Amino acid sequence: MLQASLHSGAAHRRSVFEVFTRRLPEGRRYGIVAGTGRLLEGLKHFRFGQAQLDALSAAGVVDDSTLGWLADFRFSGNMWGYAEGDAYFPSSPILIVEGTFAEACILETYLLSVLNHDSAIASAASRMTGAAGARPCIEMGSRRTQEESAVAAARAAIIGGFASTSNLEAGRRYGLRTVGTAAHSFTLLHDSEPEAFAAQVAALGKGTSLLVDTYDVEQGVRNAVAAGGPDLGAVRLDSGDLIEQARWVRQLLDDLGNHQTRIVVTSDLDEFAIGLLAAAPVDSYGVGTSLVTGSGAPTAGMVYKLVSRTDDDGTFVSVAKAAKNKVSVGGRKYALRRLDDSGTAVAEVIGIGSNPHDDGNDRPLLQQFVHDGEVLPGWTGPEGVQRAVERHRDTMAELPGSVMRLQRGEPAIPTEYEESA
Repeated sequence: MLQASLHSGAAHRRSVFEVFTRRLPEGRRYGIVAGTGRLLEGLKHFRFGQAQLDALSAAGVVDDSTLGWLADFRFSGNMWGYAEGDAYFPSSPILIVEGTFAEACILETYLLSVLNHDSAIASAASRMTGAAGARPCIEMGSRRTQEESAVAAARAAIIGGFASTSNLEAGRRYGLRTVGTAAHSFTLLHDSEPEAFAAQVAALGKGTSLLVDTYDVEQGVRNAVAAGGPDLGAVRLDSGDLIEQARWVRQLLDDLGNHQTRIVVTSDLDEFAIGLLAAAPVDSYGVGTSLVTGSGAPTAGMVYKLVSRTDDDGTFVSVAKAAKNKVSVGGRKYALRRLDDSGTAVAEVIGIGSNPHDDGNDRPLLQQFVHDGEVLPGWTGPEGVQRAVERHRDTMAELPGSVMRLQRGEPAIPTEYEESA
């Protein structure tokens, strides 16, 4: 496609591409944008090195003129989009890329790979933290996904409301709060559970969390209290009927004088299991597999489509796909979230060709990320993550209460279009 457009001369036409999703995962009421900061970090270094060019040449994938274009590639266009942590709905213009056709099309796979993965994780995380309420969720999924995906998933989980991660590399890169826990193997390594707990407390202090279900849970709790005393930080339950166990473990801890010792539960949790645990005396949730696989929706289903390009006179014209079940809406998009008098979102309004009408208290949604090829400050690194965390918090407060329901339903607010006069 790149080579053909370079040969036809159309590669240099100014073009506008748009990332959006035609529908939310079945039954979901909203999605959360994540990955923008990561893709911007990558965009700064998106180059074709000599080894890559040599491989393309040896494989005969492209001709010499295309290799020359790739050797000089630097993105020189502009990008706008929804801020990380914001909600999106069907047809929301999540990312808008403007540049030459050649430089915009070469980014398609990279942009979609990052946004589809990270937004799927953040969307699942948001549903989980919504079900958890004020109880913190801990990201513990690194062993259930690929190496670099684990770092990205930890970042996305924090954006979606998780309080901390067990992934130290994610913590290093993005300034995230990290926590850890002991595995059953640590207990099995020692000659007895009391010896294992004593060793852990001696090394990490009484504020540590002790895993109490390697052998017998009741005896494990008693051994944990004996090792850590009334200042023991937490006990962790990782198997069995967590609701029933949490109730009698809480009673046992209180009877032993450990009123401040918290109960952490793990064991293949998802938003539905967390919702069921709402009435149990649980203090926090450790979530792994379901989180890093999107809790049933491993991709956000985003697509990247050309919506406008210049003609021979340099005038932008709308273009759209008309294939059955995959129709796209042409034209450069603008978006705002319509709010009622109480500040609650009632609609996603998309303007085609110009900004939609603002009632006065509506919130514009598009932010500029890249100007003439330069990534603007504030969207990457630890600062970008913190900004996304705050955006997610404010967005969830803005959306109607129906978004918190775990039952299958329609998008929480409708998407409406306004065409320029």
